[in-house]
Amino acid sequence: MNARSSFALLVIRAIVGLGFIFHGMMKVPHPTGWLGPHAFAPPWLQGVVTCLEVLGGAAVILGFLTQFVAILLAIDVFTAIVKVHIPMGGHFVGGPMSFEVPLVYCIVMIGLVVAGPGRFSCDALIFKRSSAGQRSIN
Repeated sequence: MNARSSFALLVIRAIVGLGFIFHGMMKVPHPTGWLGPHAFAPPWLQGVVTCLEVLGGAAVILGFLTQFVAILLAIDVFTAIVKVHIPMGGHFVGGPMSFEVPLVYCIVMIGLVVAGPGRFSCDALIFKRSSAGQRSIN
């Protein structure tokens, strides 16, 4: 992957990662009860999602375990679309409970799964190998 593409991925990772951190930080005051009393997810899973959004957002920014974290975050926002936005009457664009933004987050995460984090990432430093037969990220 060339430097321009890697830089573009770095910018995307930084902006979307910050978005996940901010979404997760809003849940931190009530990490196991942010969905309210009639939640579809049990309290322990709400806590997992809170941690995933904060720590996963940071991991995406750093490009650390990017593809694994991106899969988990894609599942997180897809679940929000299917279990919260659409059942509450959300439309694709506009109006209350619009799911345009979560869908963009989901697609960006899928893009990171496919493309990887680029060369400006912790993954590139960790997984770069010079020996033949070992994984190399350019």
